[in-house]
Amino acid sequence: MKKLIPSYVRVPLIFAFVFGALEYFIDSGDRPAFIKFPMVGLFLVVFLFLLVAIEIVVSAIDKVTYHMLTDAQREQLKEAQSVSFTESKWVQSIMKSMTRSKAIEQEADVMLEHDYDGIKELDNVLPPWWVYLFYITIIFSIVYLVRFHVMGDYNQAQEFDQEVAAAKLEIEKNQLIAPKEEITLDKVTMLTDAESLAKGKEIFANACAACHKADGGGVVGPNLTDEYWINGGGIKNVFKLIAEGSKNNPTMVGWAKTLGTKEVQKVASYVMSLQGTKPAGAKAPEGEKWVEEAAPKTEAAPVADSTSVVQKQ
Repeated sequence: MKKLIPSYVRVPLIFAFVFGALEYFIDSGDRPAFIKFPMVGLFLVVFLFLLVAIEIVVSAIDKVTYHMLTDAQREQLKEAQSVSFTESKWVQSIMKSMTRSKAIEQEADVMLEHDYDGIKELDNVLPPWWVYLFYITIIFSIVYLVRFHVMGDYNQAQEFDQEVAAAKLEIEKNQLIAPKEEITLDKVTMLTDAESLAKGKEIFANACAACHKADGGGVVGPNLTDEYWINGGGIKNVFKLIAEGSKNNPTMVGWAKTLGTKEVQKVASYVMSLQGTKPAGAKAPEGEKWVEEAAPKTEAAPVADSTSVVQKQ
């Protein structure tokens, strides 16, 4: 049987529509849904298989049905299929209802008496779709006038403020679900701004003060204000210890998964800022004195004494 759209076009179009709908409605983040969720990929494969199977079955039924027709019915079918899509009866009826134009044979019925140098004018009615669209614009303008100029609904400035507020909420939502920035050991640096140190102090007071005292002087844990360190000093060692915990002391657990590496960096920076504060009642130093490694200095070669050279000669 003749189809308006051939199967080799129809199947890819239907599959593409379903594929696009799945990608649109399934929230899969930065990866396609069929990759992130294997069941989606399996569904697409099964769906494509069913589409092809249905086309094969329908084609087989059409062939069987065609062979069951009589010669007269086959001629009627062939004649019907020879008519193009635009010349089909239902298309012609739709166009007629949309335009209400007169056929060429009926132009005498709508011919006006105006004659301009042999050019005659027809009195065809306006297309219904144009008239209806014109009526819709009138109704819309009345509703708009009453809503915004009579009832005093929101104006453009208020609409702008609403859009800005909605955009801010969307940004905040995306920031919450966005992956947190990771600070690695090789990239960590000491923060010195007041906001970061204040946040580090807040976390330290809640999570570390029980063992190290609020001023860092040490209780169960060691004194953090002197120059001596058990696991090495400096921002990198302190960051690593807070993030991963201590292998020698099970009490000192890693906080990277709980706080996130950015917050660990702030705590480590606050701990480093306690150096030299000398709080009252601080514990005695533990560990070894830490000295930051400095770039090696190149010693100048000694200048030879000319007199001694002369004497050696």
